[in-house]
Amino acid sequence: MKGIRYLVVHCSDTPNDREVTAAEINSWHRKRGWDGIGYHAVIRRDGTVEAGRPPYWVGAHVQSFNGVSLGVCLVGRDHFTEAQMEALEGVLREWQALCPEAVVVGHRDLDSRKTCPNFDAALWWAGRRRV
Repeated sequence: MKGIRYLVVHCSDTPNDREVTAAEINSWHRKRGWDGIGYHAVIRRDGTVEAGRPPYWVGAHVQSFNGVSLGVCLVGRDHFTEAQMEALEGVLREWQALCPEAVVVGHRDLDSRKTCPNFDAALWWAGRRRV
């Protein structure tokens, strides 16, 4: 985890009512020719956190920043459940304990062509950190 500067929040950009698993995302990413799922964690609609790539394996989730970031993906497009947001907070707190200098951002903050995760992750995290 040495050298991690960003904790990047993503969304799967799938319909908000569709259940998606890390295994499915892994399949999609393999079909693109990748080595496997690009995210380090996936948070399902019910708040279940599923492992993606291990943290020591460079991600494939944000071009030009993969080597200095960890990526977590919320299943859905733009309406996330409270269970997902609570799980996201847990994942980010765990990662920040291991990478205290890393900042939380959305994919859109590192790639202006993207809207993912369709909310301001940095602002949301700033509000959660005060609690």
